[in-house]
Amino acid sequence: MMGMMTSRGKRALVAALACAASVMPAIAAPATSSVPRIVSRDGRHALMVDGAPFLMLGVQANNSSNYPEMLPKVWPMVERLHANTLEIPVAWEQVEPVEGRFDFTYVDALLAGARARNLRLVLLWFGTWKNTSPGYVPAWVKTDGRRFPRMRKADGSTHYALSPHSRTTLEADKRAFVALMRHLRDADPDHRVIMVQVENESGVYGQNRDMAPAAQALFRGPVPAALRKRGSWTEAYGKLAEAAFNSWHVGRYIDEIAAAGRAVHDVPMYTNAAVGSPFATPGEDGGASGGPNWPVIDAWKAAAPHLDLVAPDIYNRDARAYAEYLRLYDRPDNALMVPETGNAADYARFLWTVLGRGGIGFAPFGFDDTGYVNYPLGTKVVDAATVEAFAEKYALIAPIASTWAGLALAHPTWGSAKPADGGDQTMVMGRWRVTTQYGLWQFGEKDSPWLKTDPHPTKDQPVGGAAVIQLAPDEFLIAGSDVRVRLDLATPVKGDSSQLLRVEEGSYDAAGTWRRLRVLNGDQTDYGLNFTRPMLIRVTMGTYR
Repeated sequence: MMGMMTSRGKRALVAALACAASVMPAIAAPATSSVPRIVSRDGRHALMVDGAPFLMLGVQANNSSNYPEMLPKVWPMVERLHANTLEIPVAWEQVEPVEGRFDFTYVDALLAGARARNLRLVLLWFGTWKNTSPGYVPAWVKTDGRRFPRMRKADGSTHYALSPHSRTTLEADKRAFVALMRHLRDADPDHRVIMVQVENESGVYGQNRDMAPAAQALFRGPVPAALRKRGSWTEAYGKLAEAAFNSWHVGRYIDEIAAAGRAVHDVPMYTNAAVGSPFATPGEDGGASGGPNWPVIDAWKAAAPHLDLVAPDIYNRDARAYAEYLRLYDRPDNALMVPETGNAADYARFLWTVLGRGGIGFAPFGFDDTGYVNYPLGTKVVDAATVEAFAEKYALIAPIASTWAGLALAHPTWGSAKPADGGDQTMVMGRWRVTTQYGLWQFGEKDSPWLKTDPHPTKDQPVGGAAVIQLAPDEFLIAGSDVRVRLDLATPVKGDSSQLLRVEEGSYDAAGTWRRLRVLNGDQTDYGLNFTRPMLIRVTMGTYR
């Protein structure tokens, strides 16, 4: 391929990488510069791996694929998807089946497999909570309710979930987690593991909090000063009081585990949320009470300062709801990451929305060859078409993932996915309005007669989207598929008209230099910028009178 980056483009990339290297993480700088960490700049974020920005194009294996004998059914799917990161559980029950005796055989097999394939790992610690359940704790915990108490219901009977108020349970979980982190420190010198998820979808269903006498006494007490509210929980939080109370105590529990682990091996850590409806009244949204659901993110931030972020698990196929989840979790104090989302083909379009929000990672759940599917949350069958819906997009972004992450840290971004009604979506970026349109042939406009008699095959399909980085006031980098993108003046001065000065299809090489494949013009730009297959373009806009 021919063509070189413009001098302005070079300055943009150098600035992106420079700011990524200069921003210090919230937690003290690690002893070695290559230790993964998260950096922030002007409300934007990046995951740094081996000293460079890293965009996690992930895949999460099924829950029970976390054994050495299952890994041959996992690795091929990771490679088929063109993913660069595998998310996979490490269960407390498998590393400490006998109290005080640890077995990291599986972890070593995982590290060896990732190293051989040049892949990264996000380990999911299934300890006290896995989707609020204690299903992954060792048998010696499950069978000893006196040492490891479960929550109590209002009538005094035993609830299924372990209590976050038990110091004994916390210490046991923490001891096992620290043993894991110590093993990683010694067995993972090249940082195959780039992040660790502490617990999984914590909280509780069926009630809002522990109703045991000791927990009741705590609930009647004052709100902790760290929450910067006064009075009782009910006075401070109203209808959200019980969920906020449980969130504080679950958050403190998980933070203590994370802090102990980071003291041994300081890699980025997060926890995930089983989210409720993003449009419901807080406290009535249906999410797990006590987990980092969107109405209580502030409480979690105060309770768990040793977590780099809290992340939403999103199993909602509606583009409007998906975008709202991203908005709620994309915060100046919280890097956006989607560690779980559906693996049905219609979820693939949301990669563009996540990238457009400056997300540091995205991972569809349940991709391996073990034969399990979690329909209706995900696909009915893991077939070639389902895999390709994700793989074709990852294949475009994977070679430029570091460059994209660096640019997204330094510049404004926006993303769009086809909504339920297929309507246009717009965003103003500087003096330009960016519009995405769906279900159109590449030649012609919406009112063209042939669109009425022969509609596009994707007109009623949930496919398509685009992600945009504004590299300079008049320059844009756009990735997308099954979408038409238009750029025009947002508020034109009288007499001014928009024009495309140059449109290049291409990619970035390993050094971060733009390499032009071809210049797009004529039919390829007369009716907007049309993406069918995933494609990357650079656009320079201008005006004329």
